[in-house]
Formats: sequence, C-alpha cells, structure tokens
Amino acid sequence: MRAGAPSETARRVAAYRLGFERAPASWGDAAADDRLAHEVAGGMSVDPTTRMARYLAARTAFFDRVVVSAIDGGITQVVVAAAGYDGRALRYARPGVRWFELDHPDTQADKRAALDRLGIETSDIGFAAADFVVDDVAAALAEVGHDRSTPTLFTVEGVAVYLDRPVLEALLRGLRRAAAPGSRLAISLSVEGGAGTSATRAAFRSGVARLGEPARTTLTVDEAGDMISATGWEVTGAGSERGRSAGLVVLVASDPS
Repeated sequence: MRAGAPSETARRVAAYRLGFERAPASWGDAAADDRLAHEVAGGMSVDPTTRMARYLAARTAFFDRVVVSAIDGGITQVVVAAAGYDGRALRYARPGVRWFELDHPDTQADKRAALDRLGIETSDIGFAAADFVVDDVAAALAEVGHDRSTPTLFTVEGVAVYLDRPVLEALLRGLRRAAAPGSRLAISLSVEGGAGTSATRAAFRSGVARLGEPARTTLTVDEAGDMISATGWEVTGAGSERGRSAGLVVLVASDPS
C-alpha cells in the first residue's frame, strides 16, 4: 500500500464483485454490501472476461460458502482479516452473530467513512485497526470485544500474497492465539503451480506492483503445509481439490498439546 492511502487492490476487488453472483442466505442485507461496493469502486471499469476475474469470482464464491456454512452451523463470531471493502458483515449479518474487521488503519478509515456517508448501520461490527507488520492482532481483536473463549470463523482473503512470509506467519500465529477450540480459518494462498499460468502470474505481479502493492510471498505446497503447521493450524478436508490446488483452504485450530 502507498503510505497514507487506502488499498487500491481492495477497491478493484470491490468493483469486480459487483458483477459476481453471490452465495444466497436467508438473512443479511445484500443491498447494503452492493451500495458499499458501488461507493468505493467509484465507477471503476474492470474486465469480467479475464482470467483474474474468473479467479476472483471463484475465490469470492469459496469464502461466501465458508461464511454462510459457518453461520448456519452456529458460529457466532466472524473475524475478517485484511477486510478491505469486504461487505460480508452486511450481506450475511444475522442476529446473534458478531463480526470483527481487522485492517490497515488507512483502508479501514476510508471504508468507515464510506459506510457513514451511506448511513449503513455497523453496530454489530467491531473495527480493529491493525498494521500486520507491527501490531498484535489478537490484542487488537480483544480491544474491540472479541471473545477468544468462543469458537470463531477467521477469513484471510486476498492478503497473504502481499505480506512478507514472516509477517504472514505472525498474522496466523496471532489469529491462533485468538482462536478457541473449534475455530476455523479460511485463507487464500499464492501457491506455485496453482491457479493460472506462469505468464498470468507474472502479469499479476507486474500489475499490483504498479499499484504500489507488490506481491511478496508465493509458496510451494510443502512450504504452505509447513507454515500452516508451525503457526498452530491444520488443513481440513473442506472445499474441493481444485480449490485447494488454487490455494483456497480451510484450516482448523490444532491442539496445542
């Protein structure tokens, strides 16, 4: 991210999502999510026919399904790490479910200003401003009311590739400290040999670098597995094999013993 400015890649994701079919739920306010996306995208034009658009559609569908399934299964806390302009706390809002958004202060301030302009109610969302490079995310969540004794769904969508590996590992460890037994974490990783050709990945890296948000961490399958285990998580069988090969995985908090 450019110093003092919100994430440009997060704005682009919001623009893309306006054209995606989203997972349905019998609760929530999908219109509020769409209003937020229109507000922050600001008329930005994106091409829905590209490989990147197709990947983002698949990634969005994956996280939508994980969130809806978790809430339907009784989860009462959802933490969205690197929330950007994600509107799932609006789209899938449900009485009795508390949401928490962790994000860089610059992007979060811009998002909250947009929500205020739109008059969108956010009383069920705890906003924790955190720079993953220096801040303790478990402490930041606790400060806004997250209960680490209650099982939580954590989502880490679209940010891992932008973090240096030590920062990514610190983030996962911090979320594990905030995770009660029974908690799950859905994450998108950049995995070598995963979605897209080498040329596509090179084009992505070039594009995000021009936006001031360079890609920093791509892992082999073995490196990803080692990192997950070392930070207190285990891979579950949830999701499809195709999704896992593209780096879309669901983790469960491992037994510290």
